[in-house]
Amino acid sequence: MSLNDDPAFWTAAEKHLTRYGGSFEKIIVERAEGSFVHDADGRKILDFTSGQMSAVLGHTHPDVVATVERQTRAVAHLFSGMLSRPVVELAERLAASAPGLDRVQLLTTGAESNEAAIRMAKLVTGGHEVVAFAQSWHGMTGAAASATYSAGRRGYGPATAGSLVIPAPNAYRPRFRQPDGSNDWRTELDDAFELIDRQSTGALAAFIAEPILSSGGILELPEGYLAALKRKCEERGMLLILDEAQTGVGRTGCMYAFQRDGVTPDILTLSKTLGAGLPLAAVLTTTEIEQAAHERGFLFYTTHVSDPLPAAVGVTVLDVVARDGLVDRAIARGERLKSGLLAFQQRFECVGDVRGRGLLLGLEIVVDRQSKAPGYELGAAIAEEAMRRGLSMNIVKLPGMGGVFRLAPPLTVSEAEIDLGLEIMSDAIAAATG
Repeated sequence: MSLNDDPAFWTAAEKHLTRYGGSFEKIIVERAEGSFVHDADGRKILDFTSGQMSAVLGHTHPDVVATVERQTRAVAHLFSGMLSRPVVELAERLAASAPGLDRVQLLTTGAESNEAAIRMAKLVTGGHEVVAFAQSWHGMTGAAASATYSAGRRGYGPATAGSLVIPAPNAYRPRFRQPDGSNDWRTELDDAFELIDRQSTGALAAFIAEPILSSGGILELPEGYLAALKRKCEERGMLLILDEAQTGVGRTGCMYAFQRDGVTPDILTLSKTLGAGLPLAAVLTTTEIEQAAHERGFLFYTTHVSDPLPAAVGVTVLDVVARDGLVDRAIARGERLKSGLLAFQQRFECVGDVRGRGLLLGLEIVVDRQSKAPGYELGAAIAEEAMRRGLSMNIVKLPGMGGVFRLAPPLTVSEAEIDLGLEIMSDAIAAATG
């Protein structure tokens, strides 16, 4: 009998845990280290989600463990009006990493950082309308949930007033096409903002976007899109908020994904990767926007704002990323993983598309490559086969798209671990497709 089948554990879990989305994996995780989690039987499972796309340094990185131990003995939490050295150091380091964004607020989760960013944008602009992509995910609280369109909208009553939406560009399933059949995202963006202008009451405050929409199926904004989007915002007096919860801190082969495009947002939100799996988030903005917000009485005062313990971890994460050259490693390891996925596309008819950057890649599963009919059930079967063989992958299912695997190994992943993941994926696809 497997130790994962512990009846007392599962009886207690089923009796007492709220089911908050999807089903739980039928394993009991006892520990995690590097690129692997270990179940109750001692089986190693390669984690290609890096702990919900957060553990950029892998699980229980020794530098992070040492920082937690050291900082917990010193000071872990304070009254929110008190400051500590880790908080100021992390703010200084983040500002240096994103030139032009000199003011920093440290919070806990991605949803919370997006709440703060949207609240600031509304206060500074005097507007209340917030535009997002139809495939977006920005969090499960208030304004963040109202700007989340990929899931979770039914049954909760009215969204925040002024919540507006446009389609995200999708090169695999383009809404507008160039004469050669490629995605005409410029026409799509013009068309979308024409509709926004017709819907707006004249109170546009912000556009919030992910440079790569992860829960939206790894939809990458094409080169030039961010610059065009920033111009649309400037023309309307809106602020551009970029949510880099999953793309920040090196994952895409740049420190921040927006840096590839040479476009600096008005407000940048970070979470997930910044804490390497611990609850840490940040809101970065310009001196001018922060000053205007302050003059208008900006209030976002929480119990865990400016906590020393997660701030110290954030400093360590930036140290390790720089010391170990993990931004460059994301490029190299990402190329290795992507070339393997592209080989699958040649071998398996069910692999419709491969996309993404660095170590945030998507593999879209379809039933038929010509019609691009979604392959939800097949994708679920592949995921099940992969887990059985020792590989954890995450698949998202969205209307109008196939099942898309989100592949995000830690930046510390080795070449051998990439190769092992590809081998297991190949076997899982072969088994699921017969």
